[in-house]
Amino acid sequence: MQFIDLKAQQQLIRQKIEDNIKTVLDHGRYIMGPEIGELEEKLAAYVGSKHAMGCASGTDALMLALLALEIGPGDAVFTSPFTFFATGEVIALLGATPIFVDIDPVSFNLDPALLAPAIKAVQERGDLEPKVIMPVDLFGLPADYDAINRIAAEHNLAVVEDAAQAMGGEYQGRMACALGKLGCTSFFPAKPLGGYGDGGMVFCDDDDLDRILRSLRVHGQGEDKYDNVRLGINGRLDTMQAAILLAKLELLPGEMKARQEVAQRYAELIAASGAALTAPTVPSGYASAWAQYSVLAESQAARGEFLERLKAAGIPSAIYYPKPLHLQTAFAYLGHQAGDFPHSESAGERIFSLPMHPYLATGDQEKIVAALAGK
Repeated sequence: MQFIDLKAQQQLIRQKIEDNIKTVLDHGRYIMGPEIGELEEKLAAYVGSKHAMGCASGTDALMLALLALEIGPGDAVFTSPFTFFATGEVIALLGATPIFVDIDPVSFNLDPALLAPAIKAVQERGDLEPKVIMPVDLFGLPADYDAINRIAAEHNLAVVEDAAQAMGGEYQGRMACALGKLGCTSFFPAKPLGGYGDGGMVFCDDDDLDRILRSLRVHGQGEDKYDNVRLGINGRLDTMQAAILLAKLELLPGEMKARQEVAQRYAELIAASGAALTAPTVPSGYASAWAQYSVLAESQAARGEFLERLKAAGIPSAIYYPKPLHLQTAFAYLGHQAGDFPHSESAGERIFSLPMHPYLATGDQEKIVAALAGK
């Protein structure tokens, strides 16, 4: 049994992938080939954004978005501590300061009720200027963007959506990646739309921001490659990855439907199993991309028991994320300690993820839940 079954997906489109790769080999434009623009156009249309710009990774997408907003030393960026390290990392790499805001314990996303007080506290300190809110659509579920965008507007802040896990997710009739001023996603192989290597994309509706982003991804390029008008990075998406993603994009709508069905089966099986677990929930008006299916045990010790049962049954599992960002050694300089963000810490101690992909068979799900229930 696979945690994420990429082979089952590949079997459906293997010939298309090989044809697309052959096209790239034939035209030889391995850097910024025509497949890049085609993928950008199709994904912009899919998410409902005016512009989409391919880049080298989801981390680069976040970096480029913040660079385009000229974020740097003295700036405060508000984000969740319960996420992959890259979210906070790019903020700090630019010299800005990550200001963590605890999560809602049900959605695992940044809690809007705690956001305004966090902004006010920074304003009262006076040593940093609030500039950006960077919510994370964790596990594929969009954050509460109506509330977040309202608070951002009140304080004149930009919203950068970290939708690394959320391609295909929906919020109140709108698609993930198009819910803030800028949206960023990842094409890491395990993501809902994943390549066969690294890749990412930045989405926006602003013509000027798009022009700046395209300059930034190629060393701040101006009129030509030897005219550099700003400091940028080497952040291009490979043509070969774009060719693979074009083939995989054809499957995405059907796979999103299948992911909803797999998630619903899990919820029903867990509810009927008697296992002391809290299954994830999706609020009305939302659709998760189900990048992961993550459940909560009652305690860290109970989680250990569940993981042992899965291991004994030959079932893979994972923990996203055992140590919140504010407790990471790299962020020790911020001066946080255990207890500062209790919901994030509690989730890190109790959460674990089950196999999740569009091709997960009912029988395999029954086996997984039976193992969890000790049967």
